[in-house]
Amino acid sequence: MESLFDTINVRDLLSAQDLSDPSSPLSAPDLRLLIQRLESQSLQIRSQVQSYLVSHRDDFARLFSLCNDAVSQTRGVSDDVASILRLLSDRPIDAEVREVVAEMRAKREELRVKRELLGLVGTVVALNQRLESVREALKSERFEFAARGLKELKVALRVGDEDDREPLVYGLLRKEWSRCFEEIQEVLVKFMEKAVRFDGDLNRVEVKYHLEVESVNGIQLQTVLEAMDVVGILEYGLAKVADLMIKYVITPFVNHDRPRSFLEELNQESAVLKIVPSPDSKFEYLDGEFLYSGILLFIKFIYRSICFQKSSWMRCFGRLTWPRISELIISSFLSKVVPTDASKLPDFQKIIKCTSEFETALKELMYISASDDKDNRLSNFAENVEVHFAFKKKTEILAKARNLLLECDFSIPQEYTKDGSIWKNDETSVQSSSHVVDLLFLSERCLVSKAAKQLMELVHQTLQDVCLSSARVALEFYCTARDAVLLYEVVVPVKLERQLNGINQVAVLMHNDCLYLSQEILGFAFEHLLKKKITGINAKVKANIQCKPCLFSIIGFFLGSCIWMLFFQYRTDFPSSMKEHAVFVDLAPRFQLLAEEILQRQVHLVIYNLKEAIDGADGFQNTHQMKQFESAKFSIDQVVFILEKVHIIWEPLLLPSTYRKSMCTVLESVFSRIARDILLLDDIAAEETLQLQRLIHLMLENLSSLFESLAPGEQNLHEFPAESLEDFIPSLRKIRKLSELLDMPLKSITASWENKELLSCGFTITEVEDFIKAIFTDSPLRKDCLWRIQNTSF
Repeated sequence: MESLFDTINVRDLLSAQDLSDPSSPLSAPDLRLLIQRLESQSLQIRSQVQSYLVSHRDDFARLFSLCNDAVSQTRGVSDDVASILRLLSDRPIDAEVREVVAEMRAKREELRVKRELLGLVGTVVALNQRLESVREALKSERFEFAARGLKELKVALRVGDEDDREPLVYGLLRKEWSRCFEEIQEVLVKFMEKAVRFDGDLNRVEVKYHLEVESVNGIQLQTVLEAMDVVGILEYGLAKVADLMIKYVITPFVNHDRPRSFLEELNQESAVLKIVPSPDSKFEYLDGEFLYSGILLFIKFIYRSICFQKSSWMRCFGRLTWPRISELIISSFLSKVVPTDASKLPDFQKIIKCTSEFETALKELMYISASDDKDNRLSNFAENVEVHFAFKKKTEILAKARNLLLECDFSIPQEYTKDGSIWKNDETSVQSSSHVVDLLFLSERCLVSKAAKQLMELVHQTLQDVCLSSARVALEFYCTARDAVLLYEVVVPVKLERQLNGINQVAVLMHNDCLYLSQEILGFAFEHLLKKKITGINAKVKANIQCKPCLFSIIGFFLGSCIWMLFFQYRTDFPSSMKEHAVFVDLAPRFQLLAEEILQRQVHLVIYNLKEAIDGADGFQNTHQMKQFESAKFSIDQVVFILEKVHIIWEPLLLPSTYRKSMCTVLESVFSRIARDILLLDDIAAEETLQLQRLIHLMLENLSSLFESLAPGEQNLHEFPAESLEDFIPSLRKIRKLSELLDMPLKSITASWENKELLSCGFTITEVEDFIKAIFTDSPLRKDCLWRIQNTSF
């Protein structure tokens, strides 16, 4: 049979020549031949199958019989299952089984719950019995036993760790525990109050070892402390004792005017500590040794008499008292003995040594922790003495700076008033005035306030201390110097706010202060090194040389050059860590801007007042009428008065260059305004031109002394050409020319325009045309002149 299942290869059914070309299609005869051969092959296979079946007939019969038996058995099993199902459906035994199982489970759970409840009841009964024993122990004065019971019950009742799901009875037991706890706490605290008694009048503290409170007799202090320790209220019980020790013992001992000492008296029933005057009344707490030895005696008294030499009790007492005792020692002793002079810092090493030894002794007594650095409060403070010295010095310097700024009245020296030597050209008085300072980077001198000068002296002294100090102290001094300078910016403008809003000498003096400060700031880093040299040079100059402006310029340039050359020489005196970071140059622009702001405010105030005065002239209209002329003349008089007042205030105080620049700005605004108002008149009568010319002449004549003050150096108005003054005040040339134009013929005006004279005086073509139209009536000549002016080409 295996041959029947072999694959039939069609190629085997064809002849060899038909397969010579596998890609060529078969012909019709080949296909017919292939069909015939396939049919023949099929008949052979059918014949072989039939022969095989016939030969194996018995095998197939047994196979079919076996299959029939299997089917019959399957049907029998199916009938049995159907019968069982019918039986179960008629009587549901599974439901009964489920009910029995559920009942068994419920009974078992009920039994478990009852057992747990029985255990809980037993626990509650045991806890309640334990609480009863604690109550009995309290009544029988067995406080140590009661304390241990409360401690155990605290854990059993989970006090402080309550759970909402726990039985209600636990809450009731906790309340009972709390009542017992409060009762024992109250009793033990009363014992402590009786054990330690203070007498402020006699300066003594007494510790009793055998205690009696109400009906309780014969209990020992140590037993009370042990009970407090067991129940966990030792710190609470010692807190009041610690407070009273600080109040009645430590504070009087440390803060007393004269040194005190302790006297200890011991017996079997009590221990007494007395504060008595020191045998040597002249002794002081200079190095801390006497102070520390006294406090150490007090700590040892506590160690023996209250803590009974138990380290845990001593640590508890130390935690309650050491922060306050150390703070008291720092504020009352260490901070006061911090040197105020850097040269005395090495002497402080003895105090540092005594402080370290004192804290070591406290650690041996377990009063403070040996591992916690926070308890080394005194050593940390003493070892940082440089920082405290710097802070103390900083506070002192800033307080001094603030006081001198607040106390200074910014008054002007008598010689700088109108009747003083400055107005009388007393040069000797000027040079010798203590209020006059040299500006480091300018060739001029100026008057400053006493506050500014003293502030600079204070800052320079601070910078000298920077060079002599360690890096930490030097940094603090450097910051102090900056803060002291900035105090001026903070304090003075607020103090002088009212004066700054008016025209007065105080505002100008503040401007000079700010200018002086900005100059000094630039030289902060090296100024003090040049002080002696500059002072010597100035003395020689005053003695041998007549002060001339050009000579002062040369000297100022020389001094400035010297300062810059010595700049790097000074930097070598700074601690190396500060050389790259200690700068003051950032402060200089602030004061320079403040000085400029104050000056500009003064200039604007003056210009505003002058504008209001000129407004009273009503545009200089109709001055040929007497009433209008008087009004215009009054306005001119007001202008002259204001300018003279400003002249009196500014000239003695401002730097010459600043005075000339500011005054020229003010005069420019005045002259340009008056010239503009006159040129805006659309009709000027002949008589009116004379009155306007008279007003201009009157104003210029009254301002002659002011013009003289604007001459540079020692030149007066005769030596100082008007053309030079007009270069600084362009409108002065214009108003002078306007005065001439008022009585000038029309042709002359036209010629002045054509030769560019009017143009050089600041007149515009529109102003000239309007001026001609206002003065001269319409005529062929006026038309011709206007045509010539319009067609003039420059």
